[in-house]
Amino acid sequence: MSKQYTASSIQALEGIEHVRMRPSMYIGDVSFRGLHHLVYEVVDNSIDEALAGFCDTITVTIKEGNSIEVTDNGRGIPVDFHEKEKKSALEVVMTKIGAGGKFDKDSYKVSGGLHGVGVSCVNALSKVMITTVYRDGNIYQQKYEKGKAVTEVEIVGKCEPGKTGTTQFFTPDDTIFQELVYNYDTLATRLRELSFLNKGITITLTDEREKQADESFRHDVFHSERGLKEFIEYIDGNRESIMEHVIFMEAERDNIPVEVAMRYNTSFNENLHSYVNNINTHEGGTHLAGFRRALTRTLKKYADDMGLPQKEKVEVTGDDFREGLTAIISVKVLEPQFEGQTKTKLGNSEVSGAVDKIVGEMLTNFLEENPNEAKIIVQKVVLAAKARQAAKKAREMVQRKSPMGGSGLPGKLSDCSSKDPAESEIFLVEGDSAGGTAKQGRDRHFQAILPLRGKILNVEKSMLHKVYDNDEIKNIYTALGVSVGTEEDSKALNLSKLRYHKIVIMTDADIDGSHISTLILTFFFRYMKELIENGYVYIASPPLYLLKKGNKKIYAWNEKDREEETFKMSADGKGVEIQRYKGLGEMNPEQLWETTLNPENRILKQVTIENAVEADSVFSMLMGDEVPPRREFIEKNAIYANIDA
Repeated sequence: MSKQYTASSIQALEGIEHVRMRPSMYIGDVSFRGLHHLVYEVVDNSIDEALAGFCDTITVTIKEGNSIEVTDNGRGIPVDFHEKEKKSALEVVMTKIGAGGKFDKDSYKVSGGLHGVGVSCVNALSKVMITTVYRDGNIYQQKYEKGKAVTEVEIVGKCEPGKTGTTQFFTPDDTIFQELVYNYDTLATRLRELSFLNKGITITLTDEREKQADESFRHDVFHSERGLKEFIEYIDGNRESIMEHVIFMEAERDNIPVEVAMRYNTSFNENLHSYVNNINTHEGGTHLAGFRRALTRTLKKYADDMGLPQKEKVEVTGDDFREGLTAIISVKVLEPQFEGQTKTKLGNSEVSGAVDKIVGEMLTNFLEENPNEAKIIVQKVVLAAKARQAAKKAREMVQRKSPMGGSGLPGKLSDCSSKDPAESEIFLVEGDSAGGTAKQGRDRHFQAILPLRGKILNVEKSMLHKVYDNDEIKNIYTALGVSVGTEEDSKALNLSKLRYHKIVIMTDADIDGSHISTLILTFFFRYMKELIENGYVYIASPPLYLLKKGNKKIYAWNEKDREEETFKMSADGKGVEIQRYKGLGEMNPEQLWETTLNPENRILKQVTIENAVEADSVFSMLMGDEVPPRREFIEKNAIYANIDA
């Protein structure tokens, strides 16, 4: 008999308990991203103090055991008695979800923090948290465990007169997080970004987990005096600029401070990054719409006044004005309203008009005061318009159904029988040989195979019409079933007819295979980013070795696996036959199925974009025209490469 469903069955969870029971609602997930989000949430509190004008130094330290310490020289969290809650204001801030000074417009004009969950959420998800406050000549401290105070607020010492600030020390709860190891580079990327977005602030990052060869700890200091101008130079470091100066504009309209920096380069890609209160709004929103509208209107008027489009007999659209443009739009909004699944799309309608007016006025002034650079920009735009017209014809060819082919699907595609995209998957396989093996080894019901001939076009160095003219790229578009391009955005992707919800890149586990994977990923990032953002793109992981001893056989995916499994089979390694797979074609269909295709056994790596700025920088560095940054990257990372002798 089932239990009675009565009033006693209803659980009323307090804020802290609810955070611990449903952490993903508050920080996104409990793996790598959520773990790092704890640090961002604490740092955002310090940044808010800086935005309010009370803090200019923030230090972040990764301690031994992957604990984190964040210190700022802000005002320090208030410690006096809170009348309503009948306890110290510090304890209220640290243990009550939704408590804090951000709701008082006199304390903070704007505040960041992606989900706005605050430091109490970090406390709830920490095994131990210790808050130390410097103010009024005293050092106050309180300790918490799993979000609850275990000591009173105590005075633990005196500090020098005038010193203020807050130190937060916390250890993430290992019963909640699946990943507990902090990645230095991931934290450094976000802290560098914050230093560019908030010029004048000094942010330091130190890793105390392991000493370097010179016995020092890894350490970085992020500080920017020129803000977004330096940010543009950093992002465009791997591209060739066509302008000497970064166009920068800063103004406030309707109580909305707006900062914009932009510069054109020789690439064929638009590269726009937008921020609201330091939050990266990678889905865009009203601020980005306002920028695009002002850019198109202002440049179009200037080009028309010069008479260039008529002279060149070309029609210019909004898309042409953004080709080869790198721009950063940063706004501060008192009460931001976010839309979209990941809450990273700004919805405030008033922001669009403010950005539009500021950009329109200041860009007009720049063009009038810098006629040489204005002419270079307009010539770039006209060239883009000509290329777009050529691309339009090529794009129509991509999407045109073949009268001979019936469905219009590529002849090399071995399709699956399922018509349900949610269960269907397509493998983009390197070469006809591996493609043939994959066709025999797959499950025909839900797995499709598309062999690619050699290395596809490097889209980073190619004009739009060349991309759509490429046979292998045409086959990818046609096989996936997506349509591409609108008048407003020639690369916009329509996913409504996407035929597979798993698109798996499957290449050999060697240097050539890695290069082909990178070429395909570059194409997806530049032309099909929506596929990555929706979680549809994966990379297969075929094994490197087959180990045999007698009738026993085991696969190994890397050198460490091979050593461990060899030792398990034979302590001295004798009698173990080791086969190194140079390529997918060396496996028979059964082996490929059981190691790389079978959902029960295979390892698939989902491709995600943690940081669009960093991803863009890496792709332009690896696949672009500038050689020195690529050489430096290769020299720095060569020790991690798996190079066959």
